[in-house]
Amino acid sequence: MGDDGAQAYRNVSLARWKQASRGWGAHRDSMQAAFAPVSAWLVDAIDPQPGHRVLELAAGPGDTGLLAAELIAPGGTLISSDAVEEMVALARARAAELGIDNVEFRTIDAEWIDLPTASLDGVLARWGYMLLADPAAALRETRRVLRPGGRVALAAWTGPADNPFAAVARDEAMRLAGLPAPDLDEPNMFAFHDPERIRGLLEETGFTEIVVEQLDLTVTYDDLDDWWHTQLDISTNLAEIVSALTPAQRDELRDATDARLAPFVTGDGSLRIPGRTHVAAAGA
Repeated sequence: MGDDGAQAYRNVSLARWKQASRGWGAHRDSMQAAFAPVSAWLVDAIDPQPGHRVLELAAGPGDTGLLAAELIAPGGTLISSDAVEEMVALARARAAELGIDNVEFRTIDAEWIDLPTASLDGVLARWGYMLLADPAAALRETRRVLRPGGRVALAAWTGPADNPFAAVARDEAMRLAGLPAPDLDEPNMFAFHDPERIRGLLEETGFTEIVVEQLDLTVTYDDLDDWWHTQLDISTNLAEIVSALTPAQRDELRDATDARLAPFVTGDGSLRIPGRTHVAAAGA
């Protein structure tokens, strides 16, 4: 991706995340319930202690960082950040709801972290780096702001086949729209599907003691309609593709996705769909 393409991607990405923030807020509870094991792994991996200063990048509704905030009290501070203010507002509201007050809220671009060198004890990023135009730049910045001995912990999805809860709608919509299959090496949900890419980027950017593991998840929905509306609410890219389809194509899309998800429908009509993610940690 050249400089012009990277900047165009950044601009589109920011606009989409602003638009998607409402959906992420609306579905926060169900998503956090499904993804709680990931948040717990990441927080444990940075070994938070009272008095630590921790940054969460691409925090979205903020739940992962807020787990750490409770562990670094007293005396510690969480910096909960996202690239768009609309997401930061979700995390701010969640912290107020939980009564957690040792948090600073910042709008931060992970590729240019506006914080002093060697000022942090830990950095968390649940499903953030793989979406960036230049993840290596973001990891170099992460390494810069960590003190010697500080820790980074990140999550990144494995491949589409492991994650039908997200991949099915995207694949079928792009097929009906006549769009080419996405390049998995470009920034997208599955850009870090190869664990060696994660390991290589961490090594390249100066991290040591690298650990990369996988966690299996189950994502639940009330029924097929709940799954469908959730996907449209949290992915503006999918919503844009679907909105350009004809009514007949949209009906065909639902038929195709419902058929592919039928194996995950339980006796009461709810869905239990598998997911899989990489989790990684390293020392500065």
